[in-house]
Amino acid sequence: MAGGGRMPLLGWWLMLVGSLRLASVWFGFFNIWALRVAVFSQTDMTEIHGRTFGVWTLLTCTLCFLCAFNLENRPLYLATFLSFIYALGHFLTEYLIYHTMAVANLSTVGFFAVLSCNTQMTCLKLIGLHKEVENYFVSCTNLTMVMHRSLKATVLDAGLTAVAHDAVHFDSDLPHYATHGGVLRDPSGGDPGRVVSPPLMWAEALDLLLARLAPRVDYARVAAVSGGAQQHGSVYWKRGAAAVLASLDPARGLAPQLAAALATTESPVWMDSSTAAQCREVEAAVGGALELARMTGCRAHERCTGPQIRKMYQARRRVYDDTERISLVSSFMASLLVGGYACIDETDGAGMNLMDITTRELRRDALEATAPDLEDKIGKLAPAHAVAGTLSPYFVQRFQFSSNCLVVQWSGDNPNSLAGLTLSDPGDLAISLGTSDTVFGITDLPEPSLDGNILPNPVDPKTYMVMLCYKNGSLTREDVRNRYADGSWDVFNKHLENTAPLNGRKLGYYYNEPEILPPLPVGFHRYVVSSSASGSLDEMVEHQINQFDPPSEVRAIIEGQFLSMRGHAERCGLPVPPKRIIATGGASSNQIILKTMASIFGCSVYTVQRPDSASLGAALRAAHGWICNQKGKFVPVSCLHSDRLNRTSLSIKLAAPFGDSEEDIDLLNNYTLLMKKRLEIEQKLVEKFGRHS
Repeated sequence: MAGGGRMPLLGWWLMLVGSLRLASVWFGFFNIWALRVAVFSQTDMTEIHGRTFGVWTLLTCTLCFLCAFNLENRPLYLATFLSFIYALGHFLTEYLIYHTMAVANLSTVGFFAVLSCNTQMTCLKLIGLHKEVENYFVSCTNLTMVMHRSLKATVLDAGLTAVAHDAVHFDSDLPHYATHGGVLRDPSGGDPGRVVSPPLMWAEALDLLLARLAPRVDYARVAAVSGGAQQHGSVYWKRGAAAVLASLDPARGLAPQLAAALATTESPVWMDSSTAAQCREVEAAVGGALELARMTGCRAHERCTGPQIRKMYQARRRVYDDTERISLVSSFMASLLVGGYACIDETDGAGMNLMDITTRELRRDALEATAPDLEDKIGKLAPAHAVAGTLSPYFVQRFQFSSNCLVVQWSGDNPNSLAGLTLSDPGDLAISLGTSDTVFGITDLPEPSLDGNILPNPVDPKTYMVMLCYKNGSLTREDVRNRYADGSWDVFNKHLENTAPLNGRKLGYYYNEPEILPPLPVGFHRYVVSSSASGSLDEMVEHQINQFDPPSEVRAIIEGQFLSMRGHAERCGLPVPPKRIIATGGASSNQIILKTMASIFGCSVYTVQRPDSASLGAALRAAHGWICNQKGKFVPVSCLHSDRLNRTSLSIKLAAPFGDSEEDIDLLNNYTLLMKKRLEIEQKLVEKFGRHS
C-alpha cells in the first residue's frame, strides 16, 4: 500500500464497503426490485431513480477502492470520508423527512456508514501528527540556506522534495570583496596562518540570493526558514548593534546598513591556524587537552571559537572591549533574519571550547580561561530545534514573506548534513567530501578524545554527534589533479582506475593547509612500505622518497585520506567496519572514489539523491522546528518522513557495494595493515613537525 502498510485493516474495510457499494450499483441498474426492498421500501422507485442512485454509488465505491491503496493521500482520504458523511445524511433525510425508508433499511445502510466514519476518524487521530505535518507542507514551503564558499538556498515542497535551488558564489558574484574560496588570507600581511572572511559579504549575499529566488518562490507561503554555516567562525557586534538590526530599512540593502554595527569587518573562520599559543593557554588553564575535551567535546583546535576570541582579546583589545555580542556565523545569519541577536544553538556552540557537553551550558572555567566578561558577550544558548523568532519587517516588506514566518535556529553545516542524511543508526557512518572532509556518526555514550569532536545531535537531544574534521579536502584533491592529472578529472579518474588497490604500498601525506587531524603544518610526505612474506606490522619498513609517478600520486591521496579517516574513526569509538557509509559532498558523485572508500572501510557506500545534504538538512530542521513549535514540545524528526523517505529528496541509493568474496576480504585485511602503518608514520611526523606540543 502507498502508506507503507501503516493501516492494512482500514484498507481491507474500505475494500469490503466498496464491494457492497458496487453491489448497490448493480441493483440500481439491473435489479430495481431488489433496491426497493433493500433500501427504499416505503416508496415507489422508477428505473431512472435506480440508475441515478447507481451512478452516484459507482462514484463513491470508486473512492473506496482508490483510498484503500492510498491511505496517506490526504485529499483522497478526506473525499472518501465525506462520501460516508453525505451518504449517512442522505439516508437520515429520506427516513426522517421523506419517510421513504423503513427502520430495518436505515439500520443496514447506517451500520456501514457510521462504522466507516468512526473507523476513518479513529485513524485520523492515530496518525494525527503525521497528517498535521503533511497539511503544513501542502500549504506552505520550507526555505533553507547554507553557507561555506557560497550561500545556497533550497526550497522543499509538501513531499520533502527540493523544488527550487540557487546559489551565490562569493568569489565570482561578489568580486568586490576580493575573496578566494570565500576567504581572505592574512589581509594585514603579518600572520601567514590568519584566515578571515568579511561578514558584510555574507549579508550582501543573503539579499542577492533571495532576489534571485523570488521569481520562482512564493515567499508568502514560506512557513519556516533555517540554515547552516561554516562552523567556528566568529562575528563581533558593536555596542548598539541591536538597535541597527531592529530598524533595518527595506528600501536599502543589508550590507551598507550593517557596516556601522560591527566592531570589526573581519571574521576569523575555521581555516585560521594562527591561534596555537592561545590553544595551549586555554588547555593549560583547565588541566590539559584531554580534560578540555572531556569538558567541552574537543581539545583546543586553532579553528575553535574560544581560542579565536582569546586572540582577539589579546591582539585587538579595543575591538574586544567595543564588542557587545559575539555570534557564530550561523547565529549571525539568524540575527539578520530576526532583526535582533539570535542565540547560538547548542550543536554549533559545542565547537567553541566554551560549552559543557553534558549540561549544554557555558562553563565558567572555560570562559575565564578565554577572556573576561565573555559570558555576557556570548549570551544564552538554545536547542537546535528551537525558534529564534519571526522574520523581521525588513524581509517581510522587501521580499513579501509572511510576518508569521518562523526562523528556526541556524546551526553548523556539518550538523545540518547529519540531519539531511537522516543518520539515526549508531552503526552508520557519514562521510562528507567537501572543502573540508568530515566523518561523523551518532552515539548515546560519547567518549571525548584528542582526535574528534563531540556535539549534541541537532535533531535528537538524547544523542550526540561524533565528528572528525580534515582541513585538506576537495581543494587538496584539486591541487593533486592540477599537478598530476593535467587539471582534468577525467585523467584523474583514469589514473585512479588504472592503478591497483594498495598502490604498491605507497603512502602519501598531502597538506596544502595546516592540517587539523593530524596536527601537521603545510607539507608533502611520501613513503614506500616494504614488508616480509609474513606481512606483520613489525616487519613493515617505510622508505621516504621525493615523488611518485602521476597515477600513484592520484591513488595515494585518495587512499591516504580514507585510511586516515578509518584509523581516526576507530580511535574515537566510531564503528569500523560500519553497517554502511552514506557519502555526500561534491566528490561523492565520483564512482571510482566511492569504490575505493568501500574497499578501505569494508562496507557498502550509499549516496543521497542530492549532494548538498547540509542544505537539505537545514530545510528538514526548519520543518522540524516548526512542528516542535506548534506542539510546544520536542517531537521526533522522523514524524516528517516516516514511511515515505524513499519518495523524498532525502532518499539514498546504493553507489558502491562491498562484496564478501575471499578477494574482497583479503583486500580489506591488507588495507587494515596499511592503515596501521600509516598511523604509525603519522605519529612520527607529528612528533617531528606537529603543531600540538
